[in-house]
Amino acid sequence: MDDHQSVGTWRELGSHLGTALVLAGGVLVGAVNIYLTASLLPTAVADIGGERLYAWNMTVFLTAQVVATMLVSRTLARRGSIDSYLIGFGLFAVGSVVCAASPTMPVLLVGRGAQGLGAGLLTGLGFALINSALPRHLWVRGSALISAMFGLGNFIGPALGGLFAQFGAWRLAFVVLAAVSAVMAAFVPRVLPRSGRTEEEAVPVPLGSLVLVIGSAGAVSVAGVLTNEALMAVFIALALALVIVFAVREKRSRIRVLPRATYQAGSAVRWVYLTIAFLAAGVAVETFLPLFGQRLGGLPPAAAGFFGAALSLGWSASQVVSSSARRQRTVRRLRVAGPGLLAAGLAALALLQHRDAPPLLVIAWLPLLLLAGTGIGLAMPHLSVAAMASTPDKEEGEKAAAAIATVLTMSTAFGAALAGFLVNLGGPATLTSARYLLLGFAAVCALGILTALRADHLAKPVQVRETEGKQTAGHGR
Repeated sequence: MDDHQSVGTWRELGSHLGTALVLAGGVLVGAVNIYLTASLLPTAVADIGGERLYAWNMTVFLTAQVVATMLVSRTLARRGSIDSYLIGFGLFAVGSVVCAASPTMPVLLVGRGAQGLGAGLLTGLGFALINSALPRHLWVRGSALISAMFGLGNFIGPALGGLFAQFGAWRLAFVVLAAVSAVMAAFVPRVLPRSGRTEEEAVPVPLGSLVLVIGSAGAVSVAGVLTNEALMAVFIALALALVIVFAVREKRSRIRVLPRATYQAGSAVRWVYLTIAFLAAGVAVETFLPLFGQRLGGLPPAAAGFFGAALSLGWSASQVVSSSARRQRTVRRLRVAGPGLLAAGLAALALLQHRDAPPLLVIAWLPLLLLAGTGIGLAMPHLSVAAMASTPDKEEGEKAAAAIATVLTMSTAFGAALAGFLVNLGGPATLTSARYLLLGFAAVCALGILTALRADHLAKPVQVRETEGKQTAGHGR
């Protein structure tokens, strides 16, 4: 029995270069913006004040981003692919201009909200348009490229933000973001296939689900800025409860954010989304790695920042290798091995955390971080394709693809809150905080092994039936 899948080649993807650049570029500007802004904020606060609203920069951005990812299917239905992308880049550019011109922190927050809406729409469109703008045999390559943009953004963002902050040019950084968005928008009508649906065909807005997700994202964001562990735990529990209510409501509702297959008995796609969530949440440890590098390893800020970005570097680089896998058996193994490598890398790193660590021990952190990031890169493109291929229905397929962005964004928010909780729980000792954080996320990511195994178990009979059906059709001819 032939269990190979056609994944195309990078050269074939190059024949769709313009489309690929727009899809990847939209995701990249949003990913870069998160970490670039984090590096710029101290300089901005020193200029315009508003320190008490400091934490709300991320809260406003992430909440707006989650909302926008949930509206991707409706926007595509009403506006088509080209107009949807122009709206996304336009919102991001306008938000960046508002940030650049902000005289006060409240105005900056308005700009951050617009940026979040644009970034969320662009991220969701990136996954959704793989489904419709690229041939199916290039879905793995396209997913690998777009997933790599998250890792690349996590790597580039802090470096660019630090560079602009070094010269006190935080406003110029936002101007550059706006200019890049405008340039990308100019290419959209030339490279994307025009798709249009009438307004009558547009899917309704899932208002109930939207409110629940906003509430959950808000609770997670508040939890991430609290210092009291008990209150933080309460808000995390509240966020989880709202997610459960969201899932129950989605299952019973006719108007959904996630594809219908998510709630069907025996479907693998719910387990695919959960595996994506566990992988994405693990990236949250990056926020604190530079701190541990400086305080425990005695690294200078620049070197500590590189260690913090090593996980994303491993994530981005491993996508290239992983996307070449053709055999279904290999793909299934990669989906399971991904969270396993991530969990193992974080657990081993936790054991190597020591106060006043010697240079050789600190150097040993680097391959472990690269290994952990490799776990994400090995599994993510194949998980994305598994979600997109969960239904033959075109509209449901676009919804399944766009939902990947929603899952990624929500997981990032939950991961950030959990990271803050674990670090505070281990405080005030930096060593204890580091071990709590790394071991805690190793345990969380290890759950992805179980969900990936469950997804593979449920998907295997379907793949066998499809292969047998093709063979039968071939014999009939």
